[in-house]
Amino acid sequence: MSVSDPIADMLTRIRNAIMARHSSVLVPSSRMKLYISKILSQEGFVADYEVVGTQPHRQIKITLRYDEENQPFILGLKRISKPGLRIYMSCREIPRVYGGLGIAIVSTAKGVMTGQKARRQGIGGELLCYVW
Repeated sequence: MSVSDPIADMLTRIRNAIMARHSSVLVPSSRMKLYISKILSQEGFVADYEVVGTQPHRQIKITLRYDEENQPFILGLKRISKPGLRIYMSCREIPRVYGGLGIAIVSTAKGVMTGQKARRQGIGGELLCYVW
């Protein structure tokens, strides 16, 4: 099935899995989704991710992270730049999500990175999503 916005589909799958308290979620694989999964793992929002399956039907298995009271580490996900309306920002315009408690994920000329890292490097790009 063809999806018009694969990143929004990924964020929705993660959001739905968290609401249902699943331990992991499968997402169709792409290079952009791998970069986003890597950032979520590095920032501590998910426990781990791995690519499963063989070509051409590879999937990313994202292991979700919960605390000892079964509360998820991801409280919210919001897609910002969409296929119908791309949002680009300079390094000075990239917002701080919830005063630094969340992250903005930015696609720059030097790769996909957090908003904080893009600000430090002085580069802007397409604002993909917020995670808090």
